[in-house]
Amino acid sequence: MALLNNNLKTDNKMPADVAEQQNPEDNEKKLFSEGLVSVKDIISPSSLEVDFNHVRIDDKYYRTLFVSGYPRFVGMNWLSSLINFDWALSVSMYIYPTDGKAVLDDLRRKITEMEAELSTDIQRGRLVNPATQAKLEDALNLQADLVKGEERYFQFGLYISISTDNREDLDKVNKNLEAALGSLLVISKRATLQMEEGFITTLPIGDDRLKVTRNMDTTSLATTFPFVSSDLSDDKGIMYGVNAHNGSLIIFDRFSLPNYNSVVFATAGAGKSYVIKLEVLRSLMLGTEIIVIDPENEYKDLAMAVGGQYIAFGYNEESKINPMDLSLVEEEGENALNSKMLSIHKLMKVMLGNLDPIEESILDKALMEAYKAKGITPDPTTQDKEPPLIEDVYKALIGREEERAKMIAARMEKYIKGSFAGIFNQKTTVNLTNQFVVFGIKNLEETLRPVAMHIILDYIWTVVKKTLKRRILVVDEAWYMMQYEDSAQFLRGIVKRGRKYYLGVTTITQDVDDFLKTSYGREIVTNSSIQILLKQHAAAIDQIGEVFYLSEGEKQLLLMADKGQGLFFAGQNHVAIDIISSDEEHQLITSNPEDVLNKRKLLAVKKKQEEEELTPTPIITPTVKPQPQADVPLMETPTPKEEVLEQVEENKSDEIEDVLQRKIDELEKVGVKDVPLSGEIKPNSQVKFVPPKMEVVEPEQKQKPVFIKTEETNIPQPVQLAKKPQPIFDSKQGNKSDEETKPNHDDLLGGGII
Repeated sequence: MALLNNNLKTDNKMPADVAEQQNPEDNEKKLFSEGLVSVKDIISPSSLEVDFNHVRIDDKYYRTLFVSGYPRFVGMNWLSSLINFDWALSVSMYIYPTDGKAVLDDLRRKITEMEAELSTDIQRGRLVNPATQAKLEDALNLQADLVKGEERYFQFGLYISISTDNREDLDKVNKNLEAALGSLLVISKRATLQMEEGFITTLPIGDDRLKVTRNMDTTSLATTFPFVSSDLSDDKGIMYGVNAHNGSLIIFDRFSLPNYNSVVFATAGAGKSYVIKLEVLRSLMLGTEIIVIDPENEYKDLAMAVGGQYIAFGYNEESKINPMDLSLVEEEGENALNSKMLSIHKLMKVMLGNLDPIEESILDKALMEAYKAKGITPDPTTQDKEPPLIEDVYKALIGREEERAKMIAARMEKYIKGSFAGIFNQKTTVNLTNQFVVFGIKNLEETLRPVAMHIILDYIWTVVKKTLKRRILVVDEAWYMMQYEDSAQFLRGIVKRGRKYYLGVTTITQDVDDFLKTSYGREIVTNSSIQILLKQHAAAIDQIGEVFYLSEGEKQLLLMADKGQGLFFAGQNHVAIDIISSDEEHQLITSNPEDVLNKRKLLAVKKKQEEEELTPTPIITPTVKPQPQADVPLMETPTPKEEVLEQVEENKSDEIEDVLQRKIDELEKVGVKDVPLSGEIKPNSQVKFVPPKMEVVEPEQKQKPVFIKTEETNIPQPVQLAKKPQPIFDSKQGNKSDEETKPNHDDLLGGGII
């Protein structure tokens, strides 16, 4: 049989050339398939290098770390530092259920060993090892939970892969990651010599090649759930702030939600107006039109800074709105006059108070008569005429015979002739022509603000229905309107119908109780896709927690929040938010009194500097003081008759100066060395200096100059003569001797000793 088998074996062998001849088609298919490009060829990298501490695939470097040690106690979200690490990481978690019976057997054996160790230490008088004692307590607690069925046991493995473009970044990120895990008392190690297995382990294929696990019960395993922080970052919209959980940016577009409305609840000074101003400023950059109802003039500076339109209402203001204006918008199933009649009825209840059915009927007839007097009827062709004023309704009530009509007119009279006259009984002078419009009602009394807000809202709603644009309407201090049922109902209607006209309504209030105690306030909240909750008071936190379904931790966050911190709700998600702004934005939108004063001081200094730059600096010309001349008397202004005489005197004085100067030069040339000295000097005797005799050269006798005497002052002497000796030309007089009339040497030679 063995031989037969061998023969059979030998017979079954076929030469290769014979096989090729018998199956030529298979060989052709094989050659053809080898020349094709497979899917593996397409997705595989061009190069792969496996080193001790990294794996290089093409130009990317990878390194895998595994966790070998865990802290003894952990809390919820204890892996947040890893999940929110500032680098792209691949984190893989492997969870293996284990058999409960085997775990209990291992626990029983471990407990026995630890008890034996402790008892041995006690018998020998040694100190009990605290680590062993702690492990024994944990093991006993775990054993009790497993026996009761409250806990299950699992094997848990945690692996992390880092990817960078170069080795330097790989080492740097690895160091930072180990430091972050070390702060959590988590011990991480590199998968040295197992980098390929570690890289495969962190791929999303569920293949654990490292098998580094740790025992965990159900409670401990639940704390490792990584998806505990929401992320509200969109690819379009504006930035509202920073996510307090993970530091990411909260970028959102309110017009991408089911409705475009938002509400803001906060206590006074928590920053609710600040966040809305920031949203308004950033929305303007995206082309959104903004309309604001501002009871405290907080938006005036912002409107002026961005070139907006500020419309102020008050007794002496020029801006007026006629509440009787028609919208002139044709809608299916609606009439402009009928819609306006419903709106005016709500306004009259705010102005006059509650009306019973009979009074409402009388008021309705008076309104129809006022419109009819202007030629306006339910016919749409007549509704483009000039509408009536409230005064026309007042006159219609006065003209009616019913006593109640006169009572209604008496209640309305304060708006026509009384203390509130001239505010609401005027033709419309407002025209919304700007992208950013602010209606300021600070100058109105507290009792008039709800009426003004109702009229302004009605006017805005009329404008909104005329043209379809992307708009945001901001109603600050909305609790004014929530005081009256009709105005609250009107605001609720705008919030619910705004989406149809591409309008988003932002409602801001600090009085949460008044806003939420009515059904209209709750409907506004439920119809707002964005809710922003900032710092809250302890008295209102329970009600807010009930409306927004807040946890205890979120309630504590709102109670302890600083200015600009809170919760941001967008649809079904919500995160903790920190409102931040740039320095330029802060200067425009801040309403902090200290910041406002500093800004005003800076503006005053800047204005003063600009004025100084514009004011031309006067050119100061130095005044040349005339040098005093010796012996030069002041000259009086000559008369025309004396001009010829003065000219002759000037010519004569010039000749005198020439003669005197020539004589002075001759005297200066005569030196002491040219004069022979006489006398003897004897030694041992008193030496007395005898000055030599000098010949006095008398000046040439010329004809004396003729001085023409006038009534004016003496002739001014030349300057040089004030410093040089002047000869005397006095004539001989009376009985003067020759000695007296001879020239004096001191006068001629300047008083020097020769």
